[in-house]
Formats: sequence, C-alpha cells, structure tokens
Amino acid sequence: MIEPGFTSEPIDLDSNSKAKEAQAIKGLVNASSRMKEEIGKVIVGQQDVVEQLLIALLCRGHCLLVGVPGLAKTLLVSTVSQLLHLSFRRIQFTPDLMPSDITGTDILQDDPETGRKQFQFMPGPMFSHILLADEINRTPPKTQAALLEAMQEKHVTVGTNTYRLPAPFFVLATQNPIEQEGTYPLPEAQLDRFMFNTIVDYPTAEEELEILIRTTGDAPPKLTPILNDKQILALQDVVRKVPVAEHVFMYARDLARATRPGEAEASSFVKEYLSWGAGPRAGQNLINGAKARALLHGRFHTTTEDIKAVAHPVLRHRIVTTFQADSEGISTDDVITQLLKDVRMPLDKLSKKAGV
Repeated sequence: MIEPGFTSEPIDLDSNSKAKEAQAIKGLVNASSRMKEEIGKVIVGQQDVVEQLLIALLCRGHCLLVGVPGLAKTLLVSTVSQLLHLSFRRIQFTPDLMPSDITGTDILQDDPETGRKQFQFMPGPMFSHILLADEINRTPPKTQAALLEAMQEKHVTVGTNTYRLPAPFFVLATQNPIEQEGTYPLPEAQLDRFMFNTIVDYPTAEEELEILIRTTGDAPPKLTPILNDKQILALQDVVRKVPVAEHVFMYARDLARATRPGEAEASSFVKEYLSWGAGPRAGQNLINGAKARALLHGRFHTTTEDIKAVAHPVLRHRIVTTFQADSEGISTDDVITQLLKDVRMPLDKLSKKAGV
C-alpha cells in the first residue's frame, strides 16, 4: 500500500498557478519527510547521505557511495528501494563478471508452435528500477562500461536489438576506498556519469551506540512504501521546472570554471593543486541538485546556498589533484572548500563594477 498525500498525476506548472506550485512543494516535502522518518527506523545518522540520495533520485541522476565496509551502504540502498515501492536488484561485482551477466543475453529455445529453435532475450538484473552495483571497482572495465552506458542511454543493446530500461532507472554504486589490490578503478570519464560522489563516513560515538543497541536486539521494523514509480516520475518533472535566477546560473558556472587550471581566471591555488578541472556536466548537476534541494527544503526557487550545499558531492570526482597536492595531503574536498571561499557571488561582482 502506498502512503497517501501525493497525486501520481503529472503536475502542470506552466500555467503559473500558485496553487499547483504549493501543491507540488507540499507533496514533495511531505514525501521526503516521511521517507527520512522511515529510513531513520533502520539507518542511524547519515542525514547528509540520505538527502544526497533523494536529490540524485529526483534529478534522474546516479550516485557513487564511497566508504569502508560495515557502514550500512547496502542496507541504506535496500531500505530506500522498499520505501519507493520499486523493483530492486543487487549485483556483487567480481573480476570474472561479464557484461552479459548484468545486461542479459539471447538464449536458444524451442518454439512450441513451430517446433523450430529461436533466440529469446533473457533480461539481466540491470532491468530494475533501482540497481545496486556493489563494489563496482572490482569488475573489469568491459563490464563497468556496459553498466555506465546503460546509465547514460537508459537502454541496453544486445546483438542487433535495443531494449529500454524501466523508468525511473537509478544506479547506486559502492566503492571501498581502502582496498585497491585486485581492483579496476573507474576512469575520470566514467566517474563523470555519476551525479554525486557521496562519502559515507564513520558514525559518531552516540550514533554507534545506537547502532549497537538496535542491531543486536529484535528484528528490524517493517517499512511502509511512500512513493511509486508514477509519483517519482511526476516529482522529477516538478524538479525540472523549478525557476533559477540568472545570478545562480552564473555562480554555478563560475564555480565549475574555477576548478580548471588552464583558465586565465584560475587562482594560483588551483594551478598549484589541480591538474584537471570539472567539465560543463558539473555545472548542470550543480543546478539540478540545487533545484531538488530547494524543493526538499520547501522552496520553489534556488539560491547560491543550494549550490554550495551540493558542491562537494558534485565536484569531488570531477577534479584531479596534482602530485604536489597529494604530497601535502590536500584532498579534492580541501580544494572545493577553498574554492567556495574564493569564488565570489555574481551579485558582488556586479556591485563592484557599478561602484556600489
């Protein structure tokens, strides 16, 4: 049974109806609040991770979860799938996994009517709404590429036939940052397919105590589904229609361009510590992420604070540090934090030009 409170019909915001805008925001805020409440029954803490997952889902994006084993990454993904009333598949990536193991393959079968043999496509686990790619860096590049192509194109090609994936299609991949032996790290070009690179960190002392109490007692509570596929698609349409002021667009552009050491306006800090910066897709994800975050916080307009809030998960896998940065222990997150301090707001620039 789906939780009431949001219509599954597409919401038309083109009519400039304030009532419909309010309905859309109220429905999304209510749904996200209920989801966070239900997730909190199973997952302790990790509020930022949960919000980033919801933002990526609302933006039709994909998310890479990076964290050491035992931080409930898999449990979080399976919990979200239960709340969304969507089909869910988990693939444990291994070095011997082939592309056909995840996409599906043609098999030869007898036709009961004609008695002749014919090929029939058997879909693989990729044909689900939510796909958990567990330890994606443990499988060879050929299989990684098959998954990443499906993430971008939303379809799978087997032989001469193309098969559409279900909508919505959401990939959550996990990666262990400490075990690199026998792994196949994702190249930067493939990492760029993920909207967010989300860091799953250790819990606080209080959260860890709560984890010990919850997980060593009774069975976990049953969860109530909140949204179905039609409702999610409707919410995704709402996110795309959130208005963005020109200065917010400019700030997202300036932030992405500030990461590129080859640009004339690049700071000495960037030129020293970055060898490669983010491309235009980073700016697109900054804007879309800001739109979704604004709605989750009950607003139908974006601000530069929304851009700042999603800057780290959007940019951390799209910039490459230099040897100098690595030798000094400066991470991509350190660089992004400094950029958020250095990049001025467009309104400040306009005021300075006007002599205000």
